[in-house]
Amino acid sequence: MKAGETTLLKFLNATRQFVIPVYQRTYSWKRHQCLQLWEDILRIGSDAKNQGHFIGSVVYIQKGLYQTSAVPELLVIDGQQRLTTLSLLISALAKVIEEKDLDIGISSKKLQNYYLFNSEEEGDLYHKLLLTQGDKETLKRLVKDLPLPEKPSPRVYDNYRFFYEKMISENYDLEKIYAGLQKLIVVDISLDRTHDNPQLIFESLNSTGLDLSQADLIRNYVLMGLELKEQNRLYEDYWRPMELRFGHDSLYLFDSFMRDYLTLKTGEIPKVNQVYDEFKKFVKQQMSGTVEELLKEIHTYAGYYVSFALLKEEDTELLEVFKDIKTLRVEVSFPLILETYVDYKTGLLLKEEFIQILRLIESYVFRRAICGIPTNSLNKTFQTFTRGIDKSDYLDSVKAAFITKTTYRRFPTDNELVQELEVRDVYNFRSKAYLLNKLENRNRKERVNIGEYTIEHIMPQNKNLSEDWKRSLGENWEVIHEKFLHTLGNLTLTGYNSELSDRSFIEKRDMQGGFKESPIRLNQGLATKEVWNGEEIAKRTEKLAKEVAETWMFPNLSDEKLTRLTQKEEPKEEQEYTLEDHTYLQGESLFLFEGLREQILDIDLSVREVVRKLYIAYKSSTNFVDIIPYKTELLLVLNLNFDQIDDPKGLCRDITGLGKWGNGNVEFRLSQMDQLEYAMYLIRQSFEKHVD
Repeated sequence: MKAGETTLLKFLNATRQFVIPVYQRTYSWKRHQCLQLWEDILRIGSDAKNQGHFIGSVVYIQKGLYQTSAVPELLVIDGQQRLTTLSLLISALAKVIEEKDLDIGISSKKLQNYYLFNSEEEGDLYHKLLLTQGDKETLKRLVKDLPLPEKPSPRVYDNYRFFYEKMISENYDLEKIYAGLQKLIVVDISLDRTHDNPQLIFESLNSTGLDLSQADLIRNYVLMGLELKEQNRLYEDYWRPMELRFGHDSLYLFDSFMRDYLTLKTGEIPKVNQVYDEFKKFVKQQMSGTVEELLKEIHTYAGYYVSFALLKEEDTELLEVFKDIKTLRVEVSFPLILETYVDYKTGLLLKEEFIQILRLIESYVFRRAICGIPTNSLNKTFQTFTRGIDKSDYLDSVKAAFITKTTYRRFPTDNELVQELEVRDVYNFRSKAYLLNKLENRNRKERVNIGEYTIEHIMPQNKNLSEDWKRSLGENWEVIHEKFLHTLGNLTLTGYNSELSDRSFIEKRDMQGGFKESPIRLNQGLATKEVWNGEEIAKRTEKLAKEVAETWMFPNLSDEKLTRLTQKEEPKEEQEYTLEDHTYLQGESLFLFEGLREQILDIDLSVREVVRKLYIAYKSSTNFVDIIPYKTELLLVLNLNFDQIDDPKGLCRDITGLGKWGNGNVEFRLSQMDQLEYAMYLIRQSFEKHVD
């Protein structure tokens, strides 16, 4: 590596070309960053005492081992945003001084020939800076003052116009702008391909993670170590098509895809800001093929992901299901959807089976939402869902897995769903439009667009009910109004919301556009009613609740099949032990244990205590903490690898590979009651890890 301080203009004046490699992201500076640079240049250009302003480093490496061109072609590892922005500013300055015939100490032609062009060269070598893909042609045409391409790069063009309009406004002394440019200082860092590792240097320069997305970092990691020709080929064949599929406005989803791809491949959910680090581990530990084979698989999976996440599926039947799932906003199900999509495409699943599994996912999420079951465990549920699936009996195994989930992971039964809907405030339910849409269009071939209708309360929302409504509801009309107002039975769809208003039920039924004339199926039963009161609302709620249960179905599987798919080898009988068998559980140790035991059992209904000879185990699906009592303290063994525990106080011990009782590689010693809260913080981490 060679590094030296120099002025920006001297740095640009040399005969050479800076090439932005394909693995780098496109130009991304926004208006506020350009404004900051403009103000810095204006400030130092106006201050005669200020002799220099540092703007960062430019890190580059020679394009290939053998340079055949007379103009050195240098691949920029870091600094493209600054180089591009300053090239746009210099180009705008050259244009304005030519248009206004200004003398600022340098001519327009010299500005261009010194800092934008290699004036003795032709073709691409004529340009000192070559950007990537969509940005490349826009910059080339701007600096040469040629008509822009049909679809110019918006950031490149907008920032050029920003500088140009600043200069053309006559509010600024352009001599000071040029003076400021002369004072800009950069560190020129040249890497040696034979001795320096560009990837490690790149990572250290971007270690904050603020500038590049996780997908950007992964792209650079995969492509950077290859020769330029191979970089370009793999980028064009695999990576760029993925970026185009996601689209500029949805590139944030690329990070989510890479996270879900790793979840599928490793069985672990990476933290959002650690996807890149986990990807590197995956490549080093599990990748067996070539870089191209890896990119080909990622490219294929990304196509599937875009189909359901961005609703770009071409199959109309699948698209309909994907739309319903997207409406529920349950992105945590994407790893399971991706895996089943892959299995569908590779022939493990028939299309009909794939659709049934998708509908089960939809029903599972919807029923749980109706029943108010917390969603904080859903990511782990979907992450580990297929671990126990027999893919030779795929669909029924999925059904069995759903049926056998218990406590907070359960698939609510028909009875639970119907009972909840009898009292549920559906009007303030987040997915009420989705619910009514599915009910209205149930078994319809000619679908109704409920977006053209509004939700109507049959019994009005207005607390100041008319005398007609009070008589209809009866003596306890206030109680009935409060109890039934927002329930499913009192809601329907109409295109005449303002006309219906707070009218009596008979008026709403018989008026033009009223319930009798309505083409909406949800209104059909209302046409024959003579009165609308608590009893009628309850009847309609029960009827619609049963339709809900039939629409969002519970998995259908015979008891015999369920038993066969879930039966496990009977465990060998073990000698039974009790807490009395642990002789150290007395005095201070017993006091600590009882306090800790109570809090562990309160974590969740699924937690159970199993007393072993040497320790006391607490488990949900498996042991998550084992307690070994001693005279004055409790030894806790957490069922985690040491690198998985978040231990800000540094009190845990790594017991990997050591002889131990209990399950896991993390040890924590509890000796005082004031440590109880911290002990539970550690224990909950293990519980969350093994909850599924």
